[in-house]
Amino acid sequence: MKPLLLPTSYFLLEKKNLLAFSAGIDSSALFFLLIENDIPFDIALVNYGTRNSSDQEEAHAKALAGQYNLTCYTVAAPKFTSHFEQNARKFRYNFFEKLIEEHGYETLLTAHQLNDQLEWFLMRLTKGAGVSELIGLEAVSERKNYMLVRPLLKYSKEELLAYLKQNSHPYFVDESNRDEKYERNRFRKAFSDPLIAEFKEGIARSFGYLQKDKETLEKGFEPIQVEKELHILQLHNTESKTKAIDLTLKKLGYLLSAAQRKEIEKETSLVIGGEWAIEYQNDLIYLAPYVIMDMPKKFKEKCRIQRIPRKIRAYLFQENIDPQNLPA
Repeated sequence: MKPLLLPTSYFLLEKKNLLAFSAGIDSSALFFLLIENDIPFDIALVNYGTRNSSDQEEAHAKALAGQYNLTCYTVAAPKFTSHFEQNARKFRYNFFEKLIEEHGYETLLTAHQLNDQLEWFLMRLTKGAGVSELIGLEAVSERKNYMLVRPLLKYSKEELLAYLKQNSHPYFVDESNRDEKYERNRFRKAFSDPLIAEFKEGIARSFGYLQKDKETLEKGFEPIQVEKELHILQLHNTESKTKAIDLTLKKLGYLLSAAQRKEIEKETSLVIGGEWAIEYQNDLIYLAPYVIMDMPKKFKEKCRIQRIPRKIRAYLFQENIDPQNLPA
């Protein structure tokens, strides 16, 4: 087989990187590719305790980190009694983001590959989604205080497995990936894996074309000011309103539901999930954490004179942001 290359390696060489590691095929392949490319990194593993091999995988991760002089962070997840995938993902990313904040990591590396990308595409397709949502897995995407990097999106799981076997690198097989009680596994078995096996090159090219289409569509808006967690966006066309809000919230770690997107399309002033205030006026979108608190009359009058939207005023007051420094 051809040697595997990391298209983002030049970008990662000068960064402090944290690898989300599970000891499975994908993250093990990424681990050894990072080693081969002399990219500095540490690893973080969540032990869900759901498989017979969970503790073995954690011990393996610690041993592997010791062998290559890396730091290995591990945590035991609680037992989730419902909505396992959703709760596990939230717990996992909270753990990673806490490490990033505490230790100054600049990137989080995940081992999503081409099969995952097609799986995501098909699952979103069946629920109703636009181009930006369909192409949800990007090679590099910006988060609140780090970059999320997926270096393996051009490679199939079979290519990664062949790489591990050819180089006699150790890995574990996650038997939960065969459990069809999880929607993603049903899509994987019935659709994404068979399609990748037969049409891998064409599918990879299509994702490249769709990514370019996505970038063109997203030129309909631009961020013009950020003050702490207040984001102000300039719309170049009104059709881009929902997409601008969707992508900004995604960077902040909040994923919109289909119902919330419809609400954003119709409204110019709203609160999403009790967490985020969104205001739209004069081709500007104001997005900030939703805060309720008493404000002095003098501050409210200053906001009125500056034509600052009502739902973000309390956040400005709480964070001591001067309304006169904002566009209106």
